[in-house]
Amino acid sequence: MSHSNTIFNQLLSLVPRHEFENLAKEHDTGRRIRTFSRWNQFVHLAFIHLSARRSMRDGIRNMSANFKQLYHLGARPAARSTFSDANNKRPAELFQALFGKLYQRCEPVAPSHKFRFKAKLYSLDASTVKLCLSVFPWASFRKKRGGIKLHTVLDHDGYIPAFMHVTNARRHESRLTRTLRLPKGSIVTFDRGYISYPWFEALTESGVFFVTRQKNNASYRVLKRRPVNRKQGVTSDQEILVKTRRGELKLRRIGYRDPKTGKHYKYLTNHFTLSAKTIADIYKERWQIEIFFRLIKQNLKLKSFIGNSENAVLSQVYVAMIVYLLLAYLKFRSRIGPSLQKMIQLLQLNLFQRTDLESLFKPPEKMSKIKTTYPLLAWAS
Repeated sequence: MSHSNTIFNQLLSLVPRHEFENLAKEHDTGRRIRTFSRWNQFVHLAFIHLSARRSMRDGIRNMSANFKQLYHLGARPAARSTFSDANNKRPAELFQALFGKLYQRCEPVAPSHKFRFKAKLYSLDASTVKLCLSVFPWASFRKKRGGIKLHTVLDHDGYIPAFMHVTNARRHESRLTRTLRLPKGSIVTFDRGYISYPWFEALTESGVFFVTRQKNNASYRVLKRRPVNRKQGVTSDQEILVKTRRGELKLRRIGYRDPKTGKHYKYLTNHFTLSAKTIADIYKERWQIEIFFRLIKQNLKLKSFIGNSENAVLSQVYVAMIVYLLLAYLKFRSRIGPSLQKMIQLLQLNLFQRTDLESLFKPPEKMSKIKTTYPLLAWAS
């Protein structure tokens, strides 16, 4: 019988251990770590996400019950207080940096987006996670409610998160755009909450294209009307001027009527060469980031947290994104059929099984028709 490492061991082997240790040194607090290493902390957090444990005690107990397997993971059982202190005091920036490293590893092997153009396509949006204000006082949002906001850039090559920044839910989405840097020639789509003409000028100057919806009260002047194909649902295609603080900005305004719902939409873009229908389809593709938010909230531990401090919450969020990228990388390289949701569901009960990782996700072979006799039924007759 051939030897196989546990499923959990094989999954964690996708994280380059030398890169993890280098990042751990970069984000060292200066305090000596005696027994519970940063890797050990990461293993425990990843286990809680992948096994859908309900609480910290639940996760610690289940890890301790598999103590014989922990040696091969480079980890060891930990007390609840030790794990809690690590999550509260050790900077979450380590996991944020590891998330960035894993995205760089996933990007080259991710399948391309569905459009014909070769430019990178991104979606920009934010999602709020509600928190109890009495338990998380640092996350005050409204009078009787707390929350954090996941500011995310989704890469449509493989639908993987290229960037995530976690802030207090009070922070408006548009404030993130001041520090966001996207590759030259790429296209980013977002909703009307991000509309800012100065930012549009900055994107245009840096060679980045955008697609968004126009506000109903927008003021503009039409320069040119382009021919449209009404059979595709396009009702108008115009070149317009809008006023900005520094003068005027030339944009493209497209009207589109959805043939299924009959609703009429107005889009703004600084891309003047793509067809009007493609611009409309790009904005429609923005819905993928909403699907991404729903997937991670339903299948990873992002609705309840095992720590109350801000650092503990950030650590848990970024490890969730690391787990997501690990599964995506495995799916891309192995060409696994099941969705990421099904992969997570299969992992929950099989983390410490000793079998080949890829075979776990292969669909079961169809049972051949076998002729069987049922003597007991014959007696009853």
